[in-house]
Amino acid sequence: MLNANRAPPPIARTEIGADPYAWLQQRDAPEVIAHLQAENAYMEACLASQKPLRDQLFEEIKGRIQETDLSLPSPKGPYLYYSRTTAGEEYARHYRCPRPADNAHTVDKSQEQLLLNPNALANGGFLSVKGVSASPDHRLLAYSLDTSGDEKYTPYVKDLASGNVTTLPCNKCNGSLTWANDSQTLFFSELDDSRRPFRLLRHTLGTHTAQTVFEEPDSRFFLYCYRTSSERQLLLLLNSKTTSEAWVLDAETPQAPFTCLAPRVEGHQYFPNHGQLDGKWHWFIRTNQDGINFALYDAPDAPVPTRAQWRELVPHSDTVMLEGLSLNADGLTLSLREGGLQIIEVRPQGLPAYRVKVPDAAYSLSVEDSLEFTSAHVRLSYQAFNRPPQVRQLELATGTQIVLKETPVLGGFNADDYISERLWATGADGTQVPISIVRRRQDVGKTIPLCLFGYGASGISLDPGFSHASLSMLDRGMAFAVAHVRGGGDLGEAWYRAGKLEHKHNSFNDFIACAEHLIAEGITTADRLAITGGSAGGLLIGAVLNLRPELFRCAVAEVPFVDVLNTMLDPELPLTVTEYDEWGNPQEPKVYERIKAYAPYENVKAQAYPAMLVTAGYNDSRVPYWEAAKWVARLRAHRTDSNVMLLKTEMAAGHGGASGRYEALKDMALQYAFVFNELDVQTE
Repeated sequence: MLNANRAPPPIARTEIGADPYAWLQQRDAPEVIAHLQAENAYMEACLASQKPLRDQLFEEIKGRIQETDLSLPSPKGPYLYYSRTTAGEEYARHYRCPRPADNAHTVDKSQEQLLLNPNALANGGFLSVKGVSASPDHRLLAYSLDTSGDEKYTPYVKDLASGNVTTLPCNKCNGSLTWANDSQTLFFSELDDSRRPFRLLRHTLGTHTAQTVFEEPDSRFFLYCYRTSSERQLLLLLNSKTTSEAWVLDAETPQAPFTCLAPRVEGHQYFPNHGQLDGKWHWFIRTNQDGINFALYDAPDAPVPTRAQWRELVPHSDTVMLEGLSLNADGLTLSLREGGLQIIEVRPQGLPAYRVKVPDAAYSLSVEDSLEFTSAHVRLSYQAFNRPPQVRQLELATGTQIVLKETPVLGGFNADDYISERLWATGADGTQVPISIVRRRQDVGKTIPLCLFGYGASGISLDPGFSHASLSMLDRGMAFAVAHVRGGGDLGEAWYRAGKLEHKHNSFNDFIACAEHLIAEGITTADRLAITGGSAGGLLIGAVLNLRPELFRCAVAEVPFVDVLNTMLDPELPLTVTEYDEWGNPQEPKVYERIKAYAPYENVKAQAYPAMLVTAGYNDSRVPYWEAAKWVARLRAHRTDSNVMLLKTEMAAGHGGASGRYEALKDMALQYAFVFNELDVQTE
């Protein structure tokens, strides 16, 4: 535990009014900056004694990572495209080399070409790179840069022969870039004042302007543009949390207008793609028109088929969620979710369908759309709590799998030393809630410290994945678990809907039930239980801390969405309006009272709270820094305990924290050291 005689923490002043800490929202005001800096200084002072452990953990985690490594090359046209990390560099460099005649994945370093070096572009500061893509004729490279963390990107095009770089006419884009087949036309999305991609721009290389192609006035809808699997069509997708609408354009005629595939109908979500069926070009549409778990339809390559021409290919299932679709000339690949597990079903052209076999009971499995449409193979991403990430090659016709690359784990890692399991907790209403847990095999049957993670929002699934860092936790006799609470997508669309809007309380009750189950089973105890979550998962952490603070020893909340009520009352803030479908619009009195009843900031009360480490990003455009700052200030004013409460604000970063792989490891080491100290974990 931290020294009880530490210096007093910063105390934020209060103002008269409904929100006494609203003054912290005055971005760039000297007193706000001073307060955040004082919090950072207090955090460093409190954790100064942990510096040796942090340094040890950083080196330990880094020591498991193969710092100089090569990604699995992706063949496209005459080249292999790949990236390489180098020891000491924060970011991977992007390369290409000529494609071998035998279609092997072997890189010829003597002929490789450096396409992009983000390390030079970052120049020691923040950097996020998105949209890296070669033009169809392979002469140009498009990419977008964010240098502050506010997720406003500027797009660029690099001539790969001369090295000349052109800045495209937009400095507040979402980072995505879409080539037309002429290799001269690029489409990109512009952000409005609330950071919503709302306008599609078209730019022709050699000109100095960009034309508006489409503008979406409804603030609930985000605008996206991308190429279909066939590379023959461009898609403009307008998507809210509940409704979508798609427009299509032949990639050979980029100056023509987009055409609507099916006009939006409230509650109807559909996601089209373009490929082949029985040797003929077809549209494929994943749609919820028949039920919430989606069905698959196809339609003729018309050029734009009517809704009446849609034909059912895969019917809706009450028990199986159709999450995605990948297309190749030789077949289609369905991404399903059944019983909380990811399933890949392959339907080869002219052959029986089959499901992909995997070696573990709990895992993460997805299709990588990184190969050419004409390839007879697809690539699968696969990992588990105790199995490092793999890229597997699947032969569509036969189902034969080959592991092409497994992420190295240095230092004598043995997967059999760890055991991954699926447990089930009984929720407050009798619902069975899954828990994924990993620990050393030798610790099964023991009562040990445990870290419980949760999210529970936006239909996002938390499938078990490997972490180099978590081995530092497991090897010290801790367990790591994930609570798959309602509000996530772990058990399908119905699971998501049962944890949103008027059902949001289920997320909190489920998380508490998972914690109680882990304690009741003797796996851990309340005084050795840490909890963690970020963004909307931070809301989950904040809510359960108000409800059951005695159940947990400590908590880490990263960029937590805890000021829910005030944020949702301000439609000028980024993401507010589109999030009405997730939380509700508090301008409506019933919704106001519902959100107010659980919002972590509003429900801080005079009670003892666990030790807490809270993080924020000053340039965060999704969850503003002041949510964490105001929450910590209110907690300090009301709590009745003397447990440490820390706020760390990254002053030059956004929602994802500091950029660069080493900086991310330092943040992880800080959090682990904090948790180890609070749970009295042996660190030697």
